[in-house]
Amino acid sequence: MSDHVMVTSVHPSVSAVLPAYNEEAVIAETVRRTSAALTELGVLDFEILVIDDGSTDATAVNAAGAGGLGTRLRVISHPHNRGYGAALRTGFDAATRDAIFLMDSDGQFDPMEIERLLALYGPDRVICGYRIKRRDTWVRRAYHKAFFALVRLGFGPTTRDVNCAFKLFPRAVGQGLRADGALVSTELLVRAHRSGYRLMDVGVHHYPRTTGRATGADIHVVLRAFRELWELRNNPAMLDGLEPPA
Repeated sequence: MSDHVMVTSVHPSVSAVLPAYNEEAVIAETVRRTSAALTELGVLDFEILVIDDGSTDATAVNAAGAGGLGTRLRVISHPHNRGYGAALRTGFDAATRDAIFLMDSDGQFDPMEIERLLALYGPDRVICGYRIKRRDTWVRRAYHKAFFALVRLGFGPTTRDVNCAFKLFPRAVGQGLRADGALVSTELLVRAHRSGYRLMDVGVHHYPRTTGRATGADIHVVLRAFRELWELRNNPAMLDGLEPPA
């Protein structure tokens, strides 16, 4: 997992998948910034998919009203909150471009930093952002540390920051996932690695959340992640089904 590789000269077509739950205050700006970044970086063919995971506020309406994107923007809403993994799976399954760019919608990442991922991208690689300095509460960092100690124990090393929601990977890597909760990132990376994809780390900046409420430290979210990790550890067949890269 090294950053020192040949730089890609031609950008792939990109489906930007932005999961969102009660992000009415920032979602329109996140959509606009993502579109501007991809355009400025010379990605000629892209789409933006906002996955509204059963929000109880105006997330879906504000996303659709971001404006100026036409058919490049799709907002897909779950009728009720199904979980982070379910939102990602909906977005990945709906994607139509060659590569998927995953970024959370809460304003804690700068979409312009996809430039760092595009420079390393290839059809046999999963490019994973890692947060240079996490801007989360100590409780959330503690849960993260404990959870991924178990991930490393059960599956071996994957990347520096498994749950960092800033990734670029071939569309096939996102197909056929099963987790509904936060384990989805672990499932995606472990399965890709076992199927022969190269996992690569790139440092990205992480900014404090200024609006909304983070759910990553919610006890129900945490317990669901540990339950799904147990199920994955005891059912390795869940990691099958991904064809090796061409």
